[in-house]
Amino acid sequence: MKVLVIHTSPNHEGLTAACAAAAAEGARAAGSEVEEVRLNDLGVGLCQACNNGWGTCRTEHECQVEDGFQALHAQTCAADALVLVTPVYWGEMSESAKAFTDRFRRCEATRGEASCLAGKYVLAVAAAGGSGGGMITCLASMERWINHIRARVWDLIPVNRWSREYKLTAIREAAQALVLAAR
Repeated sequence: MKVLVIHTSPNHEGLTAACAAAAAEGARAAGSEVEEVRLNDLGVGLCQACNNGWGTCRTEHECQVEDGFQALHAQTCAADALVLVTPVYWGEMSESAKAFTDRFRRCEATRGEASCLAGKYVLAVAAAGGSGGGMITCLASMERWINHIRARVWDLIPVNRWSREYKLTAIREAAQALVLAAR
């Protein structure tokens, strides 16, 4: 079993990074192979809404904008489960997470039940380090994305700097339970 953990913060040492590490640790503890990806290092750009709004994403389920997206799209599709961890910016996912999820949705949601993540579990974590606010609206957006691509919500975990310690334990345990359930 392979779990892909996508971490979408530019901060290598912050709350989001700690949440991603906890998820990876939990998945490994359950015996899963884990791939960790720092999205900000991949050069995934914004959707260009090609050809009057729909390019090859709608017809061929591939994005025609050549950058780091293609490799991550394939890597995500090859995973048996996904953990998506984002910092919360203004009540939303980070810009890099939004760029990836928007482009992924365009390629996979149009496939319906043939989406490469259809039926696979996704654990979504929203890490609000600054004010601690916006976690719930961010998770609501992440939940919509999971539903659009026909994946299954395993859990939606909000965490802020005050709840960090016990939520890291919860994230570790959620990832471990996800692996055990997905087997």
